Amino acid sequence: MYPNKEQEVLIAKTIGCSRFVFNHFLSKWNDAYKKTGKGLTYSTCSSQLPQLKKELVWLKEVDSIAIQSSLKNLADAYSRFFKKQNKAPRFKSKNNKVQSYTTRHTNGNIAIMDNKIKLPKLGLVRFAKSREVEGRILHATVRQNPSGTYFVSILVETDVQPLEKTKKAIGIDLGITDFAVLSDHRKIDNNTFTSKMEKKLKREQRKLSRRSLHAKKNGVNLLEAKNYQKQKRKVARLHEKVMNQRNDFLNKLSTELIKNHDTICIEHLHTRGMLRNHKLAKSIADVSWSAFITKLEYKAKWYGKTIIRVSRWFPSSQICSDCGHRDGKKALSIREWTCSNCHVQHDRDINASKNILIEGLRIQALV
Repeated sequence: MYPNKEQEVLIAKTIGCSRFVFNHFLSKWNDAYKKTGKGLTYSTCSSQLPQLKKELVWLKEVDSIAIQSSLKNLADAYSRFFKKQNKAPRFKSKNNKVQSYTTRHTNGNIAIMDNKIKLPKLGLVRFAKSREVEGRILHATVRQNPSGTYFVSILVETDVQPLEKTKKAIGIDLGITDFAVLSDHRKIDNNTFTSKMEKKLKREQRKLSRRSLHAKKNGVNLLEAKNYQKQKRKVARLHEKVMNQRNDFLNKLSTELIKNHDTICIEHLHTRGMLRNHKLAKSIADVSWSAFITKLEYKAKWYGKTIIRVSRWFPSSQICSDCGHRDGKKALSIREWTCSNCHVQHDRDINASKNILIEGLRIQALV
């Protein structure tokens, strides 16, 4: 989005008020939980909100639905906590990297008009319209990134039509040198977006550190240090560029695989455990396997395709995909090997992807 100066101020106020209301009622909720072993309820907090607005008049300046939504988010967070789905909700800070608020659609208060979006209190805001918004609008989330850019995410209710069946299946072996090796012999290059930007990032982060030290030496609060804040936004823009490049790559690859295959077999990776390997942690974090698998799964659910997870203990690199003979464990340095039974020469990764496909189809047949 491209808000004007007045709209930027109102967005900052709305984010601040939503954060204040969330923290205010979280404090009350925690006190009630300590005393009674039970928290409050959404309706209890909601009934106290009008009185809070009378005491704090500045809460009336912003979108009332956004404030109400922050209460709903708090109630949902506590509900998940009691179901042991996540940890207890924590207080929100104005120093969080991403600041946002959510507002619901009621009586046409959110609408798209040419290259502008109508939002409660903000009015018409110019935005980059990449495609038409189809379906019934449910709510909009306004977000400010550390780089100072503004985004709006619109949630709509729509019917997603399943894609045509291709009667094709594919196995995927994820890696670091090649991002993905497919059972049809294709190798998808690992773009290493962070590594390519690393030199520039290091240089800009060193500048940021120097400006931080300079501000502290002069007794200036970092929030008021203009040079520090300017450099901070510059570093954030570089990180944002890397994130956008990676997301674009993952979205295009996952969509292409979903469109062209009915069944996708993939290894069930234990990424958290693999990140404990300090030599490979940086490279593993850069390739974003988890994000890729998440995208594959939700797109498969949308378009009527099937994702089959193969156990991470399955020895895909040890089995000959031609004859099925298990040849024993091999060091990571061995990239090609010859089967001792049928004497077929294998590329380690292509062979592994073929075995993942065979095992995935076997699991599918059992279901």
